[in-house]
Parts: sequence; structure tokens; C-alpha cells
Amino acid sequence: LRASAAWQDAPRPVLADDLLPERAMASDPAARDQLVEEIYRPLQEAGSALLETLSVYLEQASSLEGAARMLFVHPNTVRYRLRRVTDVTGWSPSDVRSAFTLRIALILGRLAAAEQRS
Repeated sequence: LRASAAWQDAPRPVLADDLLPERAMASDPAARDQLVEEIYRPLQEAGSALLETLSVYLEQASSLEGAARMLFVHPNTVRYRLRRVTDVTGWSPSDVRSAFTLRIALILGRLAAAEQRS
């Protein structure tokens, strides 16, 4: 309930799964685990190129051309990899809400990986 206040424009009623990033940021361990297990880990298993491409794409304000320049690849390669991200996760990086969820999942996944290494 507390997390729903963070997404004021959410359709009502709003499902708990629709509030995953807000719940994770509100310290809900189940939401954090779900984001890592359902988004980060499948991307990690699919190959580092998908994680790197998604990360750079989001850092470049969702610019295909900007991401392509940073990755030294053709924009079509970025498009293909982002389609693969959608196939693997079910979340589209080109959708603003999905991109927010993907960004939170990347952060949580990196934190979880760092914890495992230490």
C-alpha cells in the first residue's frame, strides 16, 4: 500500500507486480528478489552483451544512436539486442515505465552480485 503512493498515475486498482520498482525501493525484500530473479539473472544468463547494451541504452537516455556510438556497434545491433531484452524479460526498454523497472532491476542485480563476491 505504501508503494502505491509513489506511482500516483497508476491505474486503479493497481497490482502488486505493477509496483515492483516502488516496492523494491521501499525495502520490500520479495520485490527486490523478484526483480533480480526475473529480470537481471535471465539477462545475465543470456549473455553480457544484453546487460551491457541495456545499461548503455538507459544511460544514453534511451537513444539508439547514442548507445550504438558508446558500444561501437551499428544502431541495428542495438535494436536487435533490445528486442532480445524484451524477449528474455517481457519488459520493453523503449517503454518509459518498463525502462524504469529494468533500470531498478539492473541496479539491484549489480548490488546482489557485489554482495555475493564479498
